[in-house]
Amino acid sequence: MRKFLKNEGLRDRGSRQNYEPIPGTSDGLVREKHNSQTKNSGLLYPKISRGPRMEANEFMRYLSHLQNVGLLLGLCSVASAQFVITEYSAGLSAGSQPNEIALGPDGALWFTELAGNRIGRITTAGVITEYSAGLTLAYGLQGIAAGPDGALWFTQYADQIGRITTGGVITEYSAGLTAGGVPISIALGPDGALWFTEYSGNRIGRITTAGVITEYSTGLTAASSPYGIALGPDGALWFTEQFGNRIGRITTAGVITEYSTGLMAASQPFGIAAGPDGALWFVEQTGNRIGRITTAGVITEYSAGLTSGSYWIAAGPDGALWFTEVLGRIGRITTAGVITEYSAGLTVNGGPYGGIAAGPDGALWFTEFDGNRIGRITAPITQPTPQSVPALSEWGVLLLAALLATAGVVECHRRTRRTGPSSPVR
Repeated sequence: MRKFLKNEGLRDRGSRQNYEPIPGTSDGLVREKHNSQTKNSGLLYPKISRGPRMEANEFMRYLSHLQNVGLLLGLCSVASAQFVITEYSAGLSAGSQPNEIALGPDGALWFTELAGNRIGRITTAGVITEYSAGLTLAYGLQGIAAGPDGALWFTQYADQIGRITTGGVITEYSAGLTAGGVPISIALGPDGALWFTEYSGNRIGRITTAGVITEYSTGLTAASSPYGIALGPDGALWFTEQFGNRIGRITTAGVITEYSTGLMAASQPFGIAAGPDGALWFVEQTGNRIGRITTAGVITEYSAGLTSGSYWIAAGPDGALWFTEVLGRIGRITTAGVITEYSAGLTVNGGPYGGIAAGPDGALWFTEFDGNRIGRITAPITQPTPQSVPALSEWGVLLLAALLATAGVVECHRRTRRTGPSSPVR
């Protein structure tokens, strides 16, 4: 665009028809004539239909002008890109109620089936496989997470922690678990063990890859019902207390701290995940807010743009947090607190929705509890740039393109008037 504005020799011709070369310019460009019947469009054209042949370097300079326009159009195209939702159900048992989901070490997504009593696996191509051999209970599979041993670890309502290899071999552990504890969510800790919440037992549990279980409760508010759990950037595990209405933190030594200042009363915090900004982000099932807590315990809540409560949350490849909503939407929140919701492509009444996790394909994968499907929503991946460039909305990019185009036309007209008429072309 800057090169376009430097064409000092571009001037209108009032005595010739069609398109004419303008003396004094080195670009070999011609400009559309204007008179009382035809207004000057301000468009530039290569001199190809009459006069001397345009030299190669002159034509390349003209192409440079077009590239500036192409860049703007490209920006508009990127800004208008839409998120696409795809659903998969082939291979999934009827009424299985897919629950939580996690990325496995084999590049597939693994999920639990609450009612189907199976562990499911879905490839990024949408191929589903189910495993049940080795499961002793008929109901209640809940959380799932990848372990440090190349296997997936999961929780079961009836006081068991399970392990499944990528080959589908299942092992269950229960020794050391309090009866009626109801393990819910599970996450890998920095110590190589798996940490989990016990909803009814009001404890935080830890299990080694050898199956040794330890429980912690000191420092937990009574009947707080720990639910979601995630590893924080500070090397501690952070968890939600659904009915205690608090966010908890436990070190690998078992020291528990609770935070509630800044949290709306009776919000029922549910899922939790580490964000790209060094904070933990959580969803509120009844508070209809998305929460953020720093490792110092400072809580901020966001609600603008949110239409319902939410269940689970995960960090996406685009630097935002993605979450599942009670009323059947997929939500996205930036670290600045800007919320967007998506529902196009989702089966009607397919929710409430379950877990959500980032896949190896740059998309977010989620479970549809009532719809009995696994869903996928594409997310743009942020590409590194040499310098920080402000993000523009679709309309912002279009407005910028219009302003730059107008500025170019105005500058050409200004210089045309300043230069005045030229001698006839020969």
